[in-house]
Amino acid sequence: MARSLALALTAAASLALAAVTAPPAPPAAAAADPGSGPRRALSDRALAYAATARFQVHANAVAAGYKPDQYCVTDKAGPGALGYPHFNHTYDNSVDPEKPAALFYEDDGRGGKRLVAAQWLVYDRDQKLTTDDDRPSMFGVAFKGPKPGNFPGQPVHYALHLWLWKKNPDGLFETFNRAVTCLPGTTRPKPAA
Repeated sequence: MARSLALALTAAASLALAAVTAPPAPPAAAAADPGSGPRRALSDRALAYAATARFQVHANAVAAGYKPDQYCVTDKAGPGALGYPHFNHTYDNSVDPEKPAALFYEDDGRGGKRLVAAQWLVYDRDQKLTTDDDRPSMFGVAFKGPKPGNFPGQPVHYALHLWLWKKNPDGLFETFNRAVTCLPGTTRPKPAA
């Protein structure tokens, strides 16, 4: 356990160093918005890695207020999954790379959980699925949405997934990851008809 945490922290430190030594953004982009561009995106990703490294130990995430869902979430439209969501609603509406609203875990094959991704969630200002003039962005990527709530009471929102700790063959910011699977019997039962 200590070794995997040490490796996670080493990876986070390497990303932070890469962000600091990355080539500067092109002058036109820097002149338009000095707080954006490739350097900022890399720096923010390094912050997200560093902030979530301690959550490689599942108990640390729970102690930090991330409430685990007992069910693994699969992609109903095709192969892949999100894994087990852990929400900390204190961070709903956060666009701080160090404060994701959700963490996602997969079964580690030894009865535990392995951190695979983080998600930022921002409520849509007018709660209409047909408008998107308040779409946020982070890491140089626009959030997906607006989307209806995934459970009763969840507002219309935008979401951004970042597969920090497990490679997603379809892309770093894709919602589902076909390299993540849910074990039989771990998904939410279908409602009775």
